[in-house]
Amino acid sequence: MNILLFGKGGQVGWELQRSLSVLGTVTALDHDSADHCGDFSHPEGVAATVRALKPDVIVNAAAHTAVDKAESEPELARLINATTPGAIAREAAQLGAWMVHYSTDYVFDGSGTTPWVETDATGPLSVYGRTKLEGEQLIQQATPRHLILRTSWVYAARGGNFAKTMLRLAQERERLTVIDDQWGAPTGADLLADITAHAIRHLAQHPEDAGLYHAVAAGETTWNGYAKYVIAQAQKAQAALKIVANEVAPVPTSAFPTPAARPHNSRLNTSKLQTTFGITLPHWQTGVARMLTEILGTP
Repeated sequence: MNILLFGKGGQVGWELQRSLSVLGTVTALDHDSADHCGDFSHPEGVAATVRALKPDVIVNAAAHTAVDKAESEPELARLINATTPGAIAREAAQLGAWMVHYSTDYVFDGSGTTPWVETDATGPLSVYGRTKLEGEQLIQQATPRHLILRTSWVYAARGGNFAKTMLRLAQERERLTVIDDQWGAPTGADLLADITAHAIRHLAQHPEDAGLYHAVAAGETTWNGYAKYVIAQAQKAQAALKIVANEVAPVPTSAFPTPAARPHNSRLNTSKLQTTFGITLPHWQTGVARMLTEILGTP
């Protein structure tokens, strides 16, 4: 199986290089790759790459994920999140190749408290959400051989993440204030990569299961609950960190105004994914604990 991976330098892309390697030959590209165009601001170049390499499976982990910045550069966000994925999907259809793509809970308006299912009406609040939704739609229109995974609150040990920020602040301040009215499930890039590899294997035998799925870790928390868990785990590990924070105070989203609106309800129902692909998703705390073990260097 020949696999073409876009966005190899991102959190999910980095993990995909590992998980996809057992399925076949992986050509992994980033926006600055020299041999082939992987720059999503040039859809024609990316389409030419697909035509030249003729992959069996295309996995797109590239995206414009700077949510606030997207508000001031909507044309670029649309190009990267919608136009170029649509161009890839059209090339995939010509080749008869599979296309795997990642989307987001930001396609919803964040209302209510019930976990969103795949068939719920969308209503993005931001440029990022709107462009990601358009990307989904363009792929769905272009090829039936697609797998779109909506996810949320993605983290990885590699690179910056919320947990690392909280650990740094907890060493600097006695009191932290963290949002407690946004709900979701922290989801590891490694988990998404493993789900992807498993799903590709499954779809090779069951192409009728193509489509759109929600993929997040089990359980739910707020950013405040997430921060408290991270700090408690660091204290328990007795890592070489001097935690001085003794309070993680809950505050509303309005305490931290941002250019882009954030959804309050980022819960995603994963029943369809688990039933179709025969998998059980771990609780969010399991993955976060593993990530912390890696970054803290504890046994």
